Parts: sequence; structure tokens; C-alpha cells
Amino acid sequence: MKPVHFSFRGMQRSSKTREPLTRKSRRRARVNASLACLALASSTAFAAAANPDATPSDAPEADLNIQAQQAGQWTGVWTRSTLLGDMGGLRPWLGKYGVTLQATETSEYLANLRGGLKTGGTYDGLTTITLGVDTQKAFSLPGGSFNVSMLQIHGRNLSEHNLGTLNTASGIEADASTRLWELWYQQSFLDKRVDVKVGQQSIDQEFMVSQYSATFINTMFGWPGLPSYDMPSGGPAYPLSALGVRVRGQITPSLTALAGVFDGDPLGNNPDNKSGTNFNLHNGALWIGELQYAINQPAEGELVGAPSNGLPGTYKLGVWYNSGSFDDLHFDNTGMSLASPTSTGIPQSHHGDYSFYAVADQMVWRPDPDEPRSIGVFARVMGAPGDRNLVSVSANLGVVMKAPFPGRDNDSVGLALAYIKVGSHAHDLDLDNRAITGGTYGVRTSETALEATYQYQVTPWWVIQGDMQYTFNAGAGQNPTDPTQPLRNTFVIGVRTNITF
Repeated sequence: MKPVHFSFRGMQRSSKTREPLTRKSRRRARVNASLACLALASSTAFAAAANPDATPSDAPEADLNIQAQQAGQWTGVWTRSTLLGDMGGLRPWLGKYGVTLQATETSEYLANLRGGLKTGGTYDGLTTITLGVDTQKAFSLPGGSFNVSMLQIHGRNLSEHNLGTLNTASGIEADASTRLWELWYQQSFLDKRVDVKVGQQSIDQEFMVSQYSATFINTMFGWPGLPSYDMPSGGPAYPLSALGVRVRGQITPSLTALAGVFDGDPLGNNPDNKSGTNFNLHNGALWIGELQYAINQPAEGELVGAPSNGLPGTYKLGVWYNSGSFDDLHFDNTGMSLASPTSTGIPQSHHGDYSFYAVADQMVWRPDPDEPRSIGVFARVMGAPGDRNLVSVSANLGVVMKAPFPGRDNDSVGLALAYIKVGSHAHDLDLDNRAITGGTYGVRTSETALEATYQYQVTPWWVIQGDMQYTFNAGAGQNPTDPTQPLRNTFVIGVRTNITF
């Protein structure tokens, strides 16, 4: 809670200049004193009534901001944490029952200036609404939380219509729809050292996550290239989710383990499902596990900016396995190339698919632990078999600077690379097609995207982000609409705005 400072200007004067008060000045002094006492009493009453368990991350705005006097809906709009504030009293009323309501709108305009399928720009947007329930406050059930969220995706996708690249330009690009996203219940045990989450989940919220890479707009800095192309339907990640169970346990203060099992294909037997309500349990299983090791993190109850002996970092190792069947990308069921005119056209089948991955986030420079200015680097790499997967290796590498300029404590500027290597069997199939046709045919190898971005915090609830992306060897060397034609490198510029309501 911020301290309250009261000004008693006009109520007293310096002893050297004190003069007898007139009737008018005495009346003004009494009024000022009354107002000051009223404000002091109001702040004291609020402090007594505030929820002692509230934290900045989960408390309603009414629990975090002093209301010394009645205010209109738009009072203090530029300094509050959300655009709509307490929503006319709705948020604090819901907070009494452990309910939180959050809505965000992400909108962007991206334009391709050269290369790709064609030049030009598109608008796309995403509205997210999330409802959370703390069962301790709602039902006196400690350690439980319920979450339901929905998405409204609108606009047109630049990558599909203008680029043709493997590294898609925006992490919010998806088919236009209004759909359920997540629906789960989580329960903690053993003094919060273990928790279990059950229900419809999007695993990109917890697995393979890099803190610093989230600064960037390109899809592959969020949900990486390898699972995006190798998992059925792209895996249970935005805008999809899948039924499953996730267990998380704190082994030591620095070491945490996550493990989960989910339906193997989030779209299942209905590829056209746009409502998000196609709950599947019959498409194989996706098993995933991850170890997270954190160093130099603030202790529980310690301020984030408290002095530390070292710079904070997080290191993760993970593996996933899908029990479904996967087609070979080069050979048919007789061992002949799928490019051959005499091929059966039926791909060789492989049982199961898997990948190993590693993620690192490390702060490397912070001149003052009490100041936000810092530089962090991240790296993420993963690999999978090249016979049944379009992508055998994907990697991210980048650097992010927080508070790059004086007075811009919440701004961030970053530069990063996203790399995708096409699997060996897909590459060999292209070579066969080139040899058989005897003409020009694009052979896929790898693709790299370079992104530079700047996040400008206009208000606590509004961020504007400028962005530039250049893709090398677009399409990994092949035009997706016509393999016989080249695909020039792309250059994308754009702006994104994010508003928290």
C-alpha cells in the first residue's frame, strides 16, 4: 500500500509571519482541517478492512488502491492497473467471494514489405476473458483454484496469406472464432509444495516457457517451431487445449518438477471444431515432463528488488512423448520413395513420437538491484526424429533489456533469432521430387527469422509494441503454394497494442 501524504497548506504559517486570523480565514482553516481528518479516517478504515491475504497479483484493484473519497469511474484512469478499474464496484464485490475477472484485448497491424507470397498488410486481434475462483474464499476449501477462459479471435493472418514462412509472424494468429480455451481445477497439498491441475489445459502456459522470449511477437518465441509442426494439430497450445492432468512438485527450494498427460490430439476426430468444446480422450496420449532449476531467486516474502549475491536465472530440461501413429515423410509402406510414380502413396507408419528440449533464462547485467534496468538473455533448443517430423530441430536465442532509458522503467527492447531445421526425410523427399521432375523444385533445408522489438508502457494497463522481422531462406527454401517457384526473403514491420480491462 502506498503511503498517504496530506497537505495542510493554509492551516498554519511560519511563526515569524503569524498574523491574527480573520473570520473568513478561520472558517477556511476549519474546513481544511475537517477535510484532512476525513481523509485520514477513510484511509484508516480501508486499511482495517483490506484482505490480509491479498497480493498484487490476485487482489482486486479496490484492495490495492486507497479510496479516500468518492470517485467517478474514470478518476485516475491513467495510473490504475486496469482500464475499467473496479468496474463500478463489481470487482471488489466479486473479490469478497474469491472471484476474479480479467479481460484483455490484443490488436496488431503487420505488413510485409518484400518477398513472401505477396506484399501488403493485415489486421488481426484477440480478446481473452478469464474467470478465476479461489475456493478458500468461495467455499472455505483451502488450496483450490478454478479457472475458465475464452477467446475471441478476429482479423486476417499475415503469415498464411502474405508470407508462406515456417516462422509465423504473430503468436496470436489463428482461425477466426469464438471458443473455449481452458477449463480446469487446481488443488495444492503439503503446504503448497505439490499441486495437481485437472481439466482442459493449454500446456504452453507452463511447459517449454521462456520468460524473456515472451517479449517478442513471432509465434516461435512463444510456442516453439518443433511442437508447432510435429505435434498433432500443433499440440494443446494456443488457441487449442486438451483434457489432461498436470502434477507439479517442489523438490527443493530451487528445483521444481512438472509432469502431465494429455489427450494426444486437441482437435481429435473433429478438425473443424471451432468452439473448443470437443473434449477428446481417444486420440492417443501426450506425456510431458520438465525439471526447472532456479538460481538467485528472491526468497518467499522477500521483495523482488532486494539485493542478491547473484543474478537470477532459470534452467529447464524436458521431454515429451506422443503414443499415436505418425507417417514417414519419405518412404511408403513398401520402402519406396513417396515421390516415385510407382509408390503406393501410403506412408510408412511409425509408432510414437518424441522430443527433448532445454530452456535457459539468465539475467546477465543489473547495475543496481533496486532499479529495474537489467539485461537478460535466453536460449531454447529442441530436437525430434527426422523421419516422421517436418521439423527436426528448432532453436531460439535472444537478448532483452528492461528499462532501456531513464524514466521508462517498464519498457523493454529486444533482439532475437528463431531457427527451424527441416527433418531429413522431408528434405530427401524434395531431392527425389527434383530428380524425378528433372526441373526446378525447391528443396527445404532451414529457415531463420530475426526480430527486433520495443515495448512502450503507455499506462499500467496499455502497452504499445513496435516490431520488425526479417526471414532468411523463407519457406526453408520452398514456396508452399508452388514448389517450382522461389520464395523471396520477407521483411515485416508492424505495431501491436495490448489493453487490460
